Amino acid sequence: MNLTFLGAAGEVTGSCYRVDTGRISFLVDCGMFQGDRDAAAQNLAALNFDAREISFVLLTHAHIDHCGLLPRLVAKGFHGPIFATPATSDLAGIMLLDSAHVQARDAERALRHRERDRLRGKVQDDADETILYATRDVERCAKQFRTVAYGVEFSPSNGITARFRDAGHILGAASIEVWIETTASSKRKIVFSGDIGESGRPILRDPDPPDSADVLLIESTYGDRDHKPLLDTREEFASTIENTLVKRHGNVIMPAFAVGRIQEVLYLICQLTREGQLRGPKSGIHVFVDSPLGRRATELTLKHRNILDDDLPALFTQMMNPSQSHSPHARGLPLTVHFTESAEESMAINRIESGAIIIAASGMCDAGRIRHHLRRRLNRAENTVVFTGYQAVRTFGRRIVDGAKSVRLFGEEIDVRAQVATIGGLSAHAGQSGLLQWLSHFKREPDAVWLTHGEPRATTPFQAAIESRLDWKNVKPAALGVTVSLD
Repeated sequence: MNLTFLGAAGEVTGSCYRVDTGRISFLVDCGMFQGDRDAAAQNLAALNFDAREISFVLLTHAHIDHCGLLPRLVAKGFHGPIFATPATSDLAGIMLLDSAHVQARDAERALRHRERDRLRGKVQDDADETILYATRDVERCAKQFRTVAYGVEFSPSNGITARFRDAGHILGAASIEVWIETTASSKRKIVFSGDIGESGRPILRDPDPPDSADVLLIESTYGDRDHKPLLDTREEFASTIENTLVKRHGNVIMPAFAVGRIQEVLYLICQLTREGQLRGPKSGIHVFVDSPLGRRATELTLKHRNILDDDLPALFTQMMNPSQSHSPHARGLPLTVHFTESAEESMAINRIESGAIIIAASGMCDAGRIRHHLRRRLNRAENTVVFTGYQAVRTFGRRIVDGAKSVRLFGEEIDVRAQVATIGGLSAHAGQSGLLQWLSHFKREPDAVWLTHGEPRATTPFQAAIESRLDWKNVKPAALGVTVSLD
């Protein structure tokens, strides 16, 4: 039996692992690479095998870097089932459809720019506007999903058993246990951690770790550090917003993933306002969620209330009801949450000079409406761009976080004069201590441990921490394109 690392090896995005048992082949995740122009080439070059060879796919969760190439796999000939939790299936449907729409819009825009440059006599570059898949591929892909609840063992193929365990990362996210029969009397167990969340976070339940594996793949996004405690994070978050809205009379611009991060940020803003710990303009605090996908993801979050913290449904139900969205809290200012749908509503936000919190996708600023808000507000010193999630290498968001003095947006050079703040404690990923705590549930050291979903600056110290604190000896970073034995 062999395992091949097709993505998220030596980097954070593009999660995809192929298992060949000698009888069949299957994938765990089938995600997009995300970043600068290199990512487009990586995605076009990915899945360079006969998709008809794949019997089934096991999906950890609905973030695009884990599920984003599934429609392309289907378009290339994959006809098997895609197994996921019910929440992941629902969320992946809207995420993938949005991804197809974004690709179509980007390709159309790129073609217009190339035609404009041609008419102006400018030299043409070799940019490829080829889209990865269309909406029809997403629709075909959706028909191949099969849902399985947490904790239920199922058999995706003869001789293989699998089980999803709550990973505590985003709604529906799972770690996956896979048992593969090697003989009539023996099995080999492989565990894919997926993305692991931090314990004690709002909205989601804590991760449910397995206790054994022969081979383990574990994420290492934040393997080199810990996040601030939640109490300190709340204070940092509130202080950043107050300084912007009250002291500098600016706006807060917040890139956020539509699934998971937008919901957690809304929860925190509502909680801080309700408790009187978040000050804003006298007129109240106005939050604009400028993401149709974010609204649909929030609605789907309520659909799966059985896997949420107990106090969340009532709060989100109030936010989603416009007639109740503007109401003074016992100790705080009035809070209004506006969900925008149309492009006209999105552009209307541009007229707001100060006092607004603008949350928009995408989380790494490589696409979506957030780029339009950055274009208009990055060059104003009274504003603050607040990052609440990981910014992968070569992404647009990473350039801002790393201190770029100017950036290029829609063909225009924009000076970065706004304040830039990173609230790391809101990450949906566990920090080093959380990852080690997850590993501590294993009753024995696996025969092989592969560190995935992390850059070398994170995997190297994480490997050292595992070896020193757990006394494990068989820990290695995964390498892209490498095949290893599972025997």
